[in-house]
Amino acid sequence: MSNEPKSGGFFTNLLFNILLPVVILTRFSGEESLGPVWGIVIALAFPIGYGLWEMRQTNKVNVFSVIGVISVLLTGGISLLQLDPKYIAIKEAAVPALLGVAVLISQFTRFPLVRTLIFNAQLFAMDKVQHALKERGTAQLLERRLRLVSYIITASFMLSAVLNYVLAKLIVVSQPGTTAFSEELGKMTLLSYPVIALPSTVILMGAIFYLLNQLRKLTGLDMEELLAEKAR
Repeated sequence: MSNEPKSGGFFTNLLFNILLPVVILTRFSGEESLGPVWGIVIALAFPIGYGLWEMRQTNKVNVFSVIGVISVLLTGGISLLQLDPKYIAIKEAAVPALLGVAVLISQFTRFPLVRTLIFNAQLFAMDKVQHALKERGTAQLLERRLRLVSYIITASFMLSAVLNYVLAKLIVVSQPGTTAFSEELGKMTLLSYPVIALPSTVILMGAIFYLLNQLRKLTGLDMEELLAEKAR
């Protein structure tokens, strides 16, 4: 039995990051219940608490989990300070845009983020892959393919930034500190999955399948040999 620390599953993630915050913001943020301020505080406490718990469970500081927690804190800060709602749209666009820029810039450093995101030991049997690449002399060709994959991931983040901004501008129009603002925030959170996460996930999956196909050609290994045991 593996003693490797595990994070929460998909449905737990969905519950704490989407469903509970949406229910609180849309159903319990009125003056007759929690009120707009406490509604936002309690709703955002779920994704923050879950993010911190997941980092503790995995014993790893995942940069993307940290960014997610910071993003939620920024939303809470904008809401509680009652800043102009346009800052919600700016924040929603800025986070994925900065991630996209980071992925792109890292491609020209010694530590490209594409290896953290996709080409890693969680997905691939790296020892087998590296050995096969060395035997066939195709390591340099793989680097070119990884560069293209990084561009695809960057495009995914940029698409997410644009969709985030448009969604926030269309939905979040009320002044922070009001019940209407809390409800709009809940609606935006609920729609972010089908409107933003799904297209971005499709692009990311396309990048993974492209990399898998290229690895098969460059290494001569079949799919089962390429994938790490836990990814099968």
